[in-house]
This record gives sequence, structure tokens and C-alpha cells, in this order.
Amino acid sequence: MRVTIRYFAAIREHIGLSTEEVQTTAADLNALRSELMARGDPYAVALEDGKAIRMALNQQVCDGNTPLIPDAEVAFFPPVTGG
Repeated sequence: MRVTIRYFAAIREHIGLSTEEVQTTAADLNALRSELMARGDPYAVALEDGKAIRMALNQQVCDGNTPLIPDAEVAFFPPVTGG
């Protein structure tokens, strides 16, 4: 299926893209993240396991077990801290 991915903040800076469309066979957000990390650097470093990364599907923050749907918009972003 095709999905649009948006990257924000430090993730965007590390990957060098703010958005891209990808074809994926991933069933959920965790699987999509793993597919992206398998591309190697810089994806592997920006999205590596253990990093605090938030995800959203169609502008709704959700967890990694959320199923993907065709033509969805997926966002990866670091947690926001206030000040």
C-alpha cells in the first residue's frame, strides 16, 4: 500500500526530508518504522529502537500497534517538551 510519511524536528533534520511517499507491506506503525530503519543510515539512526519517538496516523497520535490503512498520512516526531 502507499502511505505518505512526514518527519518533524530532529528526525526531519537527520533524514533530510520533511515528507515522502512510500510503498509498504507493513501491517502497523511499528512494522513501518522497522521497514524504514532497514533502509540504513540515516533512517536507522533517526528512528532507532529505544528512541522516544511519537507517531501519528492521519493526524491522530497513536501507538505503534495501530494498523496502517492505504493512502494514510503517517508522522514521526520527537516528544514535545514545554518550557
